Amino acid sequence: QVQLVESGGGLVQAGGSLGLSCAASGRSLNNYDMAWFRQAPGKEREFVAAISWSGSSTYYADSVQGRFTISTDNAKNTAYLQMNSLKPEDTAVYYCAARPRSVVDPRTPRQYDYWGQGTQVTVSS
Repeated sequence: QVQLVESGGGLVQAGGSLGLSCAASGRSLNNYDMAWFRQAPGKEREFVAAISWSGSSTYYADSVQGRFTISTDNAKNTAYLQMNSLKPEDTAVYYCAARPRSVVDPRTPRQYDYWGQGTQVTVSS
């Protein structure tokens, strides 16, 4: 059993930056892939970024490429999402997710077994 707890959400003005954290407990994530998804009101859950726990492979949605960075800290058993140059359209609840290591496309929510509770990110114009 893996528990994920997200933090770092809040209100930021357009063009600003925000860092999200996802702390894992229950077991080490060294054999897991991690991802971030987001969901705005009335919209489907959307892929944002993914990373193998080793950091050897990363994936980004076109909408965040060049602005967001996903990373992990093995010692702290924590995943991060650094968000720069934020836009109002980035406003959403952000969720972290984990799955056992896999070669399957990481960009769909159904691939993930464990989810955090979500943290709200609001970007003002």
